[in-house]
Amino acid sequence: MTGKIIKGIAGFYYVHIEDKGVYECKARGVFRNQQIKPLVGDNVSVTILDDQEKEGNITEILPRGSELLRPAVANIDQALVIFAIVKPAPDFRLLDRFLIRMEQQKLTSVICFNKQDIATEAEKAALVRAYETCGYRVLFVSAGKKEGLEELRSLLTGRTTALAGPSGVGKSTIINALAPEAGMETGSISRKIERGKHTTRHSEMIALGENTYIMDTPGFTSLHIAEIRKEELSGFYPEFERYEPACRFGGCAHISEPDCGVKAAVEQGLISRVRYDNYKALYQELKDIRRY
Repeated sequence: MTGKIIKGIAGFYYVHIEDKGVYECKARGVFRNQQIKPLVGDNVSVTILDDQEKEGNITEILPRGSELLRPAVANIDQALVIFAIVKPAPDFRLLDRFLIRMEQQKLTSVICFNKQDIATEAEKAALVRAYETCGYRVLFVSAGKKEGLEELRSLLTGRTTALAGPSGVGKSTIINALAPEAGMETGSISRKIERGKHTTRHSEMIALGENTYIMDTPGFTSLHIAEIRKEELSGFYPEFERYEPACRFGGCAHISEPDCGVKAAVEQGLISRVRYDNYKALYQELKDIRRY
């Protein structure tokens, strides 16, 4: 049998097997001897020990398509960055931090704005202008009213997607709308192993369909970008690239230099001023960090 590890707790791994459910498994000692640690997201081979109790052993970790370090998960295909349009109004600098974080992890990002039902068309159009010109897919949903969820589901189908975003934007509502049974499955795991009741800060995957998983994890809430050098920051703003050849100086920081193609594009409305102002603030933040 093959399946996917959707959660790991204290040496137990919960493996989702298509059409059979979730099995509580231990990993063979050979993995420890080889210093290989199973990760949430790993595709694995499982030997079933008890079909009724849904218990088994992991006998093989299949080759990984990708591996992230923070959080330590495998086989993630994309990120869904979730913010509210209003209530609360989006913190665009925080949004840019999330997008930079995903770029650091080499993940393609889709931006999902929730609560579209209480936003104006002008507010939505401004967000599209700001972020689709950067190459990001922008999606609007109302999780509470079940609007836009089919389009969202189509973007998730056949992929493993990591969810990211601040609290209070409706992320849990979106998860519950996409997978109403998720709460029941989590509860059954908690009953299976009491320690599960105190593991809400662990990475966990939820099966939405065949080869389709979403992952809610605490790891993407860490938004430190201090390891980026200030000279590298512009590379995380893909909309700058088109205009950089017009800069007079090579290695232009797009801050105070004269004849800067990026700054000219901002003035002409070709680059979002909000994005550019965020860039300047983050550049100053990185500049102020003392490096040893």
